[in-house]
Order: sequence, then C-alpha cells, then structure tokens
Amino acid sequence: MQKRRAGTFRSLSVRNFRLFAAGQVVSVAGTWMMVVAQDWLVLSLTGDSGTALGAVTAFQFAPMLLLTLYGGRLADRYDKRRLLIVCNLVSGGYALGLASLVLAGAPELWHLYSFALCLGIVNAVEVPTRMSFVSEMVGPDLLPNASALSAAYFNVTRVLGPAMAGALIAAFGTGPVMVLNAVSYLATVVVLRMMRADELHRVRRDPARTRIIDGLHYIRSRPDLAQPLVLVAFVALFGLNFQLTLPLLAKTVFHADAASFGLLTTAFAAGSLLAAFAGTAREGRPSSRTTTGSALALGALEAAAGWAPTYASAVVLLVLTGFASTYFAQAANHRIQLGSALEYRGRILALYTLIMQGSTPLGALLVGWTAQHLGARSGLCMGGLVSLVVALCALALDRSRSRSEERRTARTSGEGAEASPHGGLHAPP
Repeated sequence: MQKRRAGTFRSLSVRNFRLFAAGQVVSVAGTWMMVVAQDWLVLSLTGDSGTALGAVTAFQFAPMLLLTLYGGRLADRYDKRRLLIVCNLVSGGYALGLASLVLAGAPELWHLYSFALCLGIVNAVEVPTRMSFVSEMVGPDLLPNASALSAAYFNVTRVLGPAMAGALIAAFGTGPVMVLNAVSYLATVVVLRMMRADELHRVRRDPARTRIIDGLHYIRSRPDLAQPLVLVAFVALFGLNFQLTLPLLAKTVFHADAASFGLLTTAFAAGSLLAAFAGTAREGRPSSRTTTGSALALGALEAAAGWAPTYASAVVLLVLTGFASTYFAQAANHRIQLGSALEYRGRILALYTLIMQGSTPLGALLVGWTAQHLGARSGLCMGGLVSLVVALCALALDRSRSRSEERRTARTSGEGAEASPHGGLHAPP
C-alpha cells in the first residue's frame, strides 16, 4: 500500500513541482470560487437568463480562438516561468478591479463582460504556457504522473472552491469571494519566484524555428495526434459546457439556492477528482481506443444526467459524468502531449487548448440558446448525444484502420511467404 501511494505521488518528490502544485491549489480554488460567484451574479442581474450566462462564458473564452496559438509560440520561445508570473499578476489585477466594483454596489452586466474578455486574453497565453511548463519541472519520465496529479489538484480545488463559494455567497455576498480570488493569484507568483531555475529541464530555443505554421505542419504529419484533436473539438463544442449547463440545471430545474448549487457543482467535481487520481497510475501514452471509449462513456452519462428526475439522482449522475469528462480530457491530453516532440510541445498544447477551450464561446452560445428555448435539460441532453455519436464514429474509424493494417500486414507476409521458396527475385546464387 505504501509503495502504491509513493507511486501515485512520485512526481511530488521534485521540489519545483511540489511548490507549483501547492500554489496552484490555492490559486485555482480562488478561480473556482470566482466562477460560482460570477455565474450567480450574472443570473441575479439578468433574471436567470441563460443567454446572458452564455454570453459571459463566450467573452471569457473567445480570445482562445484568436490568441492561443500565439500564446503557444510565446511559450516555446520565451522563459515559461517568467511568462506565468506576468500572467498571474495581470489576472490578479483584473480580479481586484471587478471585486472593487461589486463591493461598491455598482456592478453592471457589461462590467462582467469586460472582465471575462480581459481574463480570456491572459488565459490564451497562460494556459498553454502552464501546461507545457509541467514537463520542464519534472522531465519526461515523470511527465505522465505529474500531468495526472495536475488534473487531480485542479479537481481538488474544483470540489473545495464551489463548496466554499456557495457558503460564502450565502453569508457575505459575491464581493468578498471575488476579493479572495484576486488575492489567490499571489500564491502562484510566490511559488514561481521560489523555484530553482537551474533544476528546470529546459529545451534549447531557436527563435527562428518557433513559428506557428511549423507546429501546424507537424500536426499534419502526425495522424495519431490529429485524430484525438478532432475528437476533442466535437466533444468540447457540444459536451463540455458544464460551466453553463450546471447552474441553469440547479436554479431553473431544481430551484436550488446558492449552497445547493455549490453542492451540485461539487458532485461533478468529485467525480472529476476520482478520474484524475485514476490517471496517476498511467505510465505511458494511452491508446486511441482508450481516448475514444472514454468519450463514448461521457456522452452516454451526460445525456442521462440531463434526464435526471430528481436532485439526488442528478448528483449521482453528475459524479459519474464528472469522472468520464476528466478521464476523457486527460486521456486525450496525454495522448497528444506524450506523442509530441519537446520543441513543438508549447504550440501543440496551444492547439489542444484552442480546440478544448476556444470552442467554448460557440458551444456556450449554442447551448445557452437551446437551454433558453427548450429548457435547461436540453443543454445536457444535446451535448451528451452529440458526443456519443461522434465517439461512435471515431470508434468505427479506429476499427476500420485496424482492419486495413491487418490486411496490409497479411498481404506483406503472404508475398514474403510466396517469394521465400525461390529465394526471391534478387536471391544470391
């Protein structure tokens, strides 16, 4: 048991990663508290408008469509640790500005739109930089474990953040929660400053070869990377809009208060956390069928959660859906990241981020409109069914490719067998 525990947390033996993980727990917990506070404030200002909530989500993720590839180029070209320090300081400043408006009792919807847009611009650089920085902290051997633990602490905060936010909003309102989020960014800045730069596994940079187009050409030459990216694109667009669908489900279907809304989000996050810890056992690159199979499970469970008849059944199904969503995202991330060369990793992960999060504005507007006109349940049901169909198509494509490879191998073996009795056309005398 002790040996198993040591294996699960083995990347925490690296001092730089241990510091980084501690800072991220504090910072990301603040971010999730902010998500709940922001969504609750939007619904309160607009009379539970799904369209307004979708618009805020779209503003936050729209910069991913335009700037993430450039952010990945910056990550491959410049010092990742310094980039992350700048990004966290800027994000903290934005958060403090919005918190001041809320505490002054003067928040308007356009303030929330503006904050979401500014934060999205920073995230377009911060997300691919942070994801690719993990490999610099731990090196290639510990990367699978460190990546899984990153998902684990992300989901720990996903459990703690909404639960604390729900209680704090009920007691003090949204303003103090936003102040805590602004302060939490300093945790990441402090630990980044404490790191030992000489212990980082840095890749030699060639500024002339860090063009965005080079990363796209690399993807084009690698079908094993292109296929999971396409799968992620469809699932993210339709099936991963939980930031929008969960608050609508909680407030308009089950008529939950702030604390119950936080519990519903926590249930989803608890399943995600279990999936993240399950991923720590992974020691190599996951197969294509693992990625596709997890997408299939996600689609089926999400559709079922959309039809949950009671609050209790929704909680149970959201735990399972949370597990499937994180297991899929983590499997896709590992297949893409562990299959790409180090010198391209920032740009490859930027493309992954662009697809995973950049599709959110379109998905949020579509799902928000659907929920507004067909009810909150329709958002989850539609997302699950689309993900299910796309996963089935990907699974059929995998099987078709496997049969083609088997036929090609059999044909090659057969030709060799026919040639061998005669020594072949070019056999020596």
